[in-house]
Amino acid sequence: MSDHEHLEHARELAAQLRVDSLRCSTEAGSGHPTSSLSAADLMAVLLSSHLRADLRRTPPRASDDQLIFSKGHASPLLYSMLKAAAVISEEELLTYRRARSRLEGHPVPPLPGVLVASGSLGQGLPIAVGVALSARRLEESDCRVWVLVGDSEMSEGSIWEAFDHARHYALGNLIAVLDMNRLGQRGETPLGWDSGAYAARARAFGWRAIEIDGHDLAAIDEAYAEASRGVDVPTLIVARTVKGKGVSFLEDEDGWHGKALDEEQCAKAIAELGSVRSFTIALRAPASEAPAPAPAVKPLALPRYERSKRVATRRAYGDALAALGAARPDVVVLDAEVNNSTYAEDFAKAHPERYFEMFISEQQMVAAAVGMSVRGKAPFASTFGAFLTRAYDFVRMAAISRADLRLCGSHAGVSIGEDGPSQMALEDLAMMRAVHGSTVLYPCCANQTAKLVAAMAEQRGVVYLRTTREKTPVLYDADDVFRVGGSKVLRRAKGDRVTVVTAGITVHEALEAHARLAAEGIGASVIDAYSVKPLDADTIRDAAQATHGNVVVVEDHWPEGGLGDAVLECLTTPRDPIAARVVRLAVRAMPGSAKPAEQLAAAGIDAAAIADAVRALLSRGAGRGAAPPSSRRRATRGCYLCGATAAWRIALAGEDEPIREEDACEEHASGHRRIAALPLAGGAPQPAL
Repeated sequence: MSDHEHLEHARELAAQLRVDSLRCSTEAGSGHPTSSLSAADLMAVLLSSHLRADLRRTPPRASDDQLIFSKGHASPLLYSMLKAAAVISEEELLTYRRARSRLEGHPVPPLPGVLVASGSLGQGLPIAVGVALSARRLEESDCRVWVLVGDSEMSEGSIWEAFDHARHYALGNLIAVLDMNRLGQRGETPLGWDSGAYAARARAFGWRAIEIDGHDLAAIDEAYAEASRGVDVPTLIVARTVKGKGVSFLEDEDGWHGKALDEEQCAKAIAELGSVRSFTIALRAPASEAPAPAPAVKPLALPRYERSKRVATRRAYGDALAALGAARPDVVVLDAEVNNSTYAEDFAKAHPERYFEMFISEQQMVAAAVGMSVRGKAPFASTFGAFLTRAYDFVRMAAISRADLRLCGSHAGVSIGEDGPSQMALEDLAMMRAVHGSTVLYPCCANQTAKLVAAMAEQRGVVYLRTTREKTPVLYDADDVFRVGGSKVLRRAKGDRVTVVTAGITVHEALEAHARLAAEGIGASVIDAYSVKPLDADTIRDAAQATHGNVVVVEDHWPEGGLGDAVLECLTTPRDPIAARVVRLAVRAMPGSAKPAEQLAAAGIDAAAIADAVRALLSRGAGRGAAPPSSRRRATRGCYLCGATAAWRIALAGEDEPIREEDACEEHASGHRRIAALPLAGGAPQPAL
């Protein structure tokens, strides 16, 4: 085929892509047709001449080029490309956005041709960095990674984290195509059609930048050819385009974003584009079709720690990672410049070729891990748990991508001590529990941590491991088994009157409280709920019933969304609720700087506070007999609403069998059932009820 014929073929394909984008969105009654029209020429040339991939294969071959639509709202264009490549049929194209259709409003796997979910802007390019990094550094594949980027998302900070890391790792196999159509959702983008500004920014990050007219097919073809020539820097093609291109009443018109044409408008637009077309193209074969050899897996020899030794769970995480890397060549590790705190440095020293430093770029770290996951790797990414909040949208989207993502958040809770609240993960259990299909693990000892790291490698979906800064006693034997969804009953005896459920560092506080209570003749069961999600509901429910519904939950976390909420959910399941009196000990006041033991005491989650909570619960325990009075005055945490001195314990969301209890001042206790008067810190006890 001559160059002229080749370009005419691409021109016809572009017209078909535009027509099909309009047809499917009009049939759906919604979608983003104008955002699709602007990039149709760019994608027509790519699909017909430069993309070396069999889009019909799921998963794709390692040698296939990868295409990621970072501007996922242009899904009509992507689906029209899949129709042109004979991946989907004409009939399926017209099911766009319908119930049970594979063609969702924004693309998601496992649809062939869709590597990761898109739609949250600013994510496609960072994920592509992980894909390109895996292909170049781990697989020695000559595949190229193409990314269609929208100009609105160039305002996202995550985009520039991607620019930085792509140059740092010399990803010459990464090609970003910027659809610079000037118009965003509600008007002009910050730079409009200033292609020079985009190019200058890319060059400042060390990228090669090529400026073109995004509707000049010859210029597009030449730019793609230049970008594909072997260099060690990534390429940005800045393509000036027109939103709504090809339809006179849509071109460069504001107010059409995210709006489908009605049938009359669609017919008029198709007439301008030269009627409906329906031809398919022959996909180009990848450079190499040889399948990558399966990695050889060796026996796993996890570290073993002696009972009674004190070892931080973060330390065990690093040891276990290094051991896992020796057994499994598919394991890769990423860290956000804190590997000497998370102890991911152990893996970096043992397996430097599979360790990737992401620096202080948590979004890019998680995105790169997702990109490596879809290339068949088993990524572990770690940083302080508090800083994973920055990357939460990437974690959320990883679940939508059906990616296998393993995260470790260290320095959890107030127990980190003097560094203060900016470094404390106090929201992490809540945010990770909320991710669809996630697994949340919170070990209390080194041997348990090592076993759970091994379990993470086998677990699907998003998996989160919470580790502790402080050294804690090695509680379990190295041969103990810890299944995901399980728990360990550490203390239980006939006649126990209360169940204490906890995880992580407060397990050790609960065991100390158990010893104090036992000396007073109070029996307490203690459960280590190391699997926060899925929770071992059966064990907890059985224990609660055996102790007459008396339950104390302890966690080094805010009260919202963590272990306490998980326990309440399992006790109050609509089909079979349990009558229970639940006391929740959690971090309720903003911590400051203090030593770890002081932090636990101030938060009311240390052994003394647990023992006091048990005594108080049993002293009003529904006819079960009063517990011996505490010899230690209770320092109240303050009113749950205003923080003022709390004089009363009140019941909320329940009358006869409350499931939530709070401390309240005189004003805010008004109107609620007052369970007990509280002894004030440093003052005389309140009168008994």
